[in-house]
Amino acid sequence: MSYKILIINPGSTSTKIGVYEDETQLMEETLRHSTEEIAQYASIYEQKDFRKKVILDVLKEKGIELSSINVVVGRGGMLKPIPSGTYATTPELLEDLKIGKQGQHASNLGGILAHEIAADINVPSYIVDPTVVDELSDVARLSGHPLMPRVSVFHALNQKAVAKRYAKEIGKTYESLNLIVVHMGGGVSVGAHKKGKVVDVANALDGDGPFSPERSGGLPSGALVKICFSGEYTQAEVSKMINGNGGFNAYLGTNDMRDVIKMAEEGDSKAKMVMDAFHYQLCKEIGSMSVVLDGKVDQIILTGGIAYGEVTQKAMTDAVSFIAPVTIYPGEDELLALAQGALRILNGEEEVAAY
Repeated sequence: MSYKILIINPGSTSTKIGVYEDETQLMEETLRHSTEEIAQYASIYEQKDFRKKVILDVLKEKGIELSSINVVVGRGGMLKPIPSGTYATTPELLEDLKIGKQGQHASNLGGILAHEIAADINVPSYIVDPTVVDELSDVARLSGHPLMPRVSVFHALNQKAVAKRYAKEIGKTYESLNLIVVHMGGGVSVGAHKKGKVVDVANALDGDGPFSPERSGGLPSGALVKICFSGEYTQAEVSKMINGNGGFNAYLGTNDMRDVIKMAEEGDSKAKMVMDAFHYQLCKEIGSMSVVLDGKVDQIILTGGIAYGEVTQKAMTDAVSFIAPVTIYPGEDELLALAQGALRILNGEEEVAAY
């Protein structure tokens, strides 16, 4: 039996939707929301009805009958820390999305919208591998001070999807492999996948780990403390330095890796240094994760938008292939990953995770 799946992936100023028949995409649309439209609402949750109407209007316009949908899947949001899996939109989960258990983010609306639309047509609704997936080993949680534990917030949806894709392609189970997955987009994250669990990864939302196009990465602690108490910057300004205006933005005024490569190729020595440092930090993190996996790494996987770049592919493969072979899955197909999460439940490959 095939299943028709509606996917909802809310972002800060857009909502991506897709309709799949099993893993075949039938429709994809990015619904843009103007700053003026979003500004009408005092909170993210208050945007719910506005976004729902936009989604339903587009589905009607495209000739998608809601009665033909078998399941609705939303992007997961800032819930409490949970293991990887596909979760039903239970009342407890929906309440935590509404209040923003670990913070306010547009993705919190994913599960809420999925639940409402699914309830209207009496079909199940799920979320899959939200950014708060937490499978850290106990030793990985200690930072060096008990008031500041390490937490797991990363590109779980894409990391898990490409790890499972690789396992399937080689005819093995994800749970039998040790993998290092490197997601490279506006933020970056490097996860140590040990026998089906991400036992170590940095908090990518806060910009920890290697720096990225928009995030500063792990900064020198003493220098950060001095900036915080210098009186020159507000808390919001320092936070923006770390997440938003850090990384490529801070050094070069762009968050596009293609711009950085072009500048470097045209002889800009600063751009070349930033590009090399970006690759250097990521490769150093891969080396650290290889130790987490006791040196027994089956494969290193590069993914995310920056993985399309041949310069990055070559620089990183040359640097880390002595650890393990490298596979590259460029981009991040979040809609397909969400559809696959639901299909694993519908096809009996996994059980619904308990929130």
